[in-house]
Amino acid sequence: MAANRSPDVDPTTAEERLTLIGLLFESAAGLRRIFEQRLADDALSNQSFDVLIRLARSPEGRLRMSELAAQTALTPSGLTRSVDRLERDGLVARQVCPEDRRGAFAVLTGRGREVMDRAIPHHVSHVDEVLEGVLTPDEERDLSHILRKLRDQLVASSSRVAGGGPCNSPDAARCPSLN
Repeated sequence: MAANRSPDVDPTTAEERLTLIGLLFESAAGLRRIFEQRLADDALSNQSFDVLIRLARSPEGRLRMSELAAQTALTPSGLTRSVDRLERDGLVARQVCPEDRRGAFAVLTGRGREVMDRAIPHHVSHVDEVLEGVLTPDEERDLSHILRKLRDQLVASSSRVAGGGPCNSPDAARCPSLN
């Protein structure tokens, strides 16, 4: 590893950061495996649930497609295919952004809301099972704060690179229909 080290980072810090990111990836992969198995019991794929829960927890049950892609682990084309399937199943609808016809919203339908009203309590109990006895309430709050901080930095970095119109921007104030 010595040959690949950044000259500005001391070796101990580099090792600790590699371990930190590795632990984050391993934990995320473990959580994904556990929840994929549990979601299958509710007849939902992890990908579908990931999209649906974001919509269910959003104001008016809708998000810009670009925002939804940023919040999930899906590429824009992967998200399009996922939303196509959810739309075909009657769980999601698309709406054109009136301020920027290039932009579109994914919107939770009534049927989608019913599915999530049944799925979310099961998911919460699964989350409780996973976290019970592992983290204290204070540790959960601290971890949530840290992960939000990291996520916000990553979203800001990727949006500077991606750009986009008012309804494709992470800045909701630029799309008047969201305010």
